[in-house]
Amino acid sequence: MPFLQGLYYEDHGRGDAVLLLPGWAGSITDLDRLRGELATGFRVVAADLPGCGRSQPQPRSYTADFYADDARTFLALLDHLGIGSAHLVGFSDGGETALLMAALEPARALSVVTWGAAGQVIAPADGFGPLERLLDEPTPLLLPLAAYLAEAYGPENARAMAKSWAGALRTIVESGGDISRSQAAGISCPSLLVVGADDQHCPAPVVRELAEAIPRGRFVEVPGVGHDVHHAAPGMFLPLVLDWLEDH
Repeated sequence: MPFLQGLYYEDHGRGDAVLLLPGWAGSITDLDRLRGELATGFRVVAADLPGCGRSQPQPRSYTADFYADDARTFLALLDHLGIGSAHLVGFSDGGETALLMAALEPARALSVVTWGAAGQVIAPADGFGPLERLLDEPTPLLLPLAAYLAEAYGPENARAMAKSWAGALRTIVESGGDISRSQAAGISCPSLLVVGADDQHCPAPVVRELAEAIPRGRFVEVPGVGHDVHHAAPGMFLPLVLDWLEDH
């Protein structure tokens, strides 16, 4: 499959382009069900975030500018593929990147769809230490993530990427936490922001505030689920996203 400067992506289908981005440490396989639903009506470009999935480098050294770096990387991918504009669809960190792409170059976004993204980094109640020590001292809440990282990347790489990512997030919070929130008024495309009511990483009130700051923003809160809405409530999530993309 193709790579662009270490970036792994797959490009299938015909129609309006959809750039599909998974969350941190995930891969495009995590979004296979959504990809399948989109396959018949859209050109779907699914890509692993830099340093995640099959994209390089691994382990990645994260800096406080990594969201902006990733947004520019994916805008360059659209250029490479000859795509002038696309629907930007992303989960968690992939959603943060999609929002920032729409803020940086509004004309490139037909619409934005995110879930588990807030336009800013929210500090965990217990700080970033547990994330930095994720592989060696996982909390009960983070134990599944620790196990996944160790299996997917190997303990050494997983340890390094978690420590670096958490350190970058801490630095962003110390600088005010902003990713795209300060630029929300400049996101001119229709934007659908979805969040689980029980999302502990991305609080629903913060997402609602961002949606209200985007001129054509729409907010949807899914009751009874957490961060991974696409897995926890596919019966509601998939029709919502498909209807949105077909209408925009």
